[in-house]
Amino acid sequence: MRAAPAVAAVAALLVPLAGCARTDAPPATLPQVTALPATEVVLVKSGGIAGVKDTVTVRPDGHWTKTDRTGASQEGRLADADLARLRQLATDPRLATEATDTKGPDNCADGFAYRLTVGPAESGYVDCGPAAPPPAVTAEVVELLTRATG
Repeated sequence: MRAAPAVAAVAALLVPLAGCARTDAPPATLPQVTALPATEVVLVKSGGIAGVKDTVTVRPDGHWTKTDRTGASQEGRLADADLARLRQLATDPRLATEATDTKGPDNCADGFAYRLTVGPAESGYVDCGPAAPPPAVTAEVVELLTRATG
């Protein structure tokens, strides 16, 4: 009957530790990922020497469609990291500010014009090189979508 004293000794050691357990602690939660706005994100790239007109439309679930000036289209889905970054950028308050800011030059010889629509906010710029820096968040969305959609 040696087991009984051993069990009693272990129980005596564990009882004080039971007070350390918290039953009132809130459950652990994972960080929330901000969803894209209920509307689509649309990027239109136009201009250049060849007269480009590409439209990229991204749905809230990350699926995208890219249509060129001839009507030819491609489809795909953003990688998880790209979708997460797009969600961050789409809800960045600076994007709304960029939509109301004065734009750079309206015309630039052979430059590309970018028009970005995210929900009710519309921003854009003409890529005229370092002399006319683009709005930061808008330019980052343009770069992300251009790279991710080929």
